[in-house]
Amino acid sequence: MIYVGVTGWGDHDRLYPNQTSSRNKLKEYAAHFPTVEVDSAFYAIQPQRNAAKWVKETPAGFQFVVKAYQGMTGHQRGEIPFDSTKEMFTAFKESLVPYIVNNKLAMVLFQFPPWFACQRENVEYLRWIKSEMEEIPCALEFRHQSWFYPQYRDRTLEFMKNENWIHSICDEPQAGEGSIPTVLEAVNSKKLLIRFHGRNVHGWQKRNAENWREVRYLYRYNQQELEQWADSLQKLAKESENLYVLFNNNSGGDASDNAKEMINLLELEYEDLAPRQLDLF
Repeated sequence: MIYVGVTGWGDHDRLYPNQTSSRNKLKEYAAHFPTVEVDSAFYAIQPQRNAAKWVKETPAGFQFVVKAYQGMTGHQRGEIPFDSTKEMFTAFKESLVPYIVNNKLAMVLFQFPPWFACQRENVEYLRWIKSEMEEIPCALEFRHQSWFYPQYRDRTLEFMKNENWIHSICDEPQAGEGSIPTVLEAVNSKKLLIRFHGRNVHGWQKRNAENWREVRYLYRYNQQELEQWADSLQKLAKESENLYVLFNNNSGGDASDNAKEMINLLELEYEDLAPRQLDLF
């Protein structure tokens, strides 16, 4: 099955033309898409009550991709608000319980920063993560190009396969070491993640600019680009049972439109979507 959605549900204004209140946005979102990325988990480990609420607001077959907390991926340089890394991982795993018991956790996404290079100590940390996360499905996304240098590419893919990672394939600007190429390899026969970050090279390189959120993912995929990807997704669907396709190109509000265009190109129909909300306030 191919699940298509976007990252987060709060900032996609085109999905809520009737000014749906923030408390009802997920319910309305679930009328459009069968999956979503919980990006708020990256900024803070969410209390279980949040996950329980979100699980309750979505149909039985709805799937969540939960982004790993930034302290777990090294984005939060310096001290973490936990006594140990072990304690941090324990707290994060506890936050996942409502998704897991309701069969709504597609995977946890570990997206690593541009400075997380292909080095022995980082490989060992990835092994430790998989051991710590136990049977919880985990996707792996790199931002440092070294993991896919010609001399390391096959070894990286083999490592992911052997350690039972889910590959997070990216479509993103090609801007040197701080970006990775699109590597169309599933490695996991059960699940595969594909994330569309846009192709705005200029915005991608301005990570330290004050308005980086406004320009980093400012991109709208055109018909030809989506058609090419539709072909690739159909091929990848033969390698992995479930594809989770998430559009993150939302600096200009284009993610939801591109996601719907991809659904149409792939001629997908989802039977288990939520009913449309009528709350206008």
